[in-house]
Amino acid sequence: MTTIYHNPRCSKSRQTLQLLEEHDIQPNIRLYLQDNPSVDELQTILKQLAMSPLELMRTKESLYKELGLNKDSSDDERLQAMHKNPSLIERPIVIHNNKAKLGRPPENVLELFK
Repeated sequence: MTTIYHNPRCSKSRQTLQLLEEHDIQPNIRLYLQDNPSVDELQTILKQLAMSPLELMRTKESLYKELGLNKDSSDDERLQAMHKNPSLIERPIVIHNNKAKLGRPPENVLELFK
């Protein structure tokens, strides 16, 4: 099963979904802005991506600073922030066979299907 953490308003997310569909991959679409990932889900995704919470965060969003997050914030603080404010999660994320890739650029996700 393939899942895309998708934001339809994001061009990279739309491009990634289109790329998957062009390769006859019909992913489960998770609208993560409406269906916030839990902290446990985020931890699993981070392991699948081999990333830290900071690497998955959109640190240039004004909300990042508004929440008082900075380079000294703990991973737990970052995970809680992403859970409560999913707009801080970098997107799109594609998960396939317990592996994940960030669709930046969209072609990155095709590595999951080799």
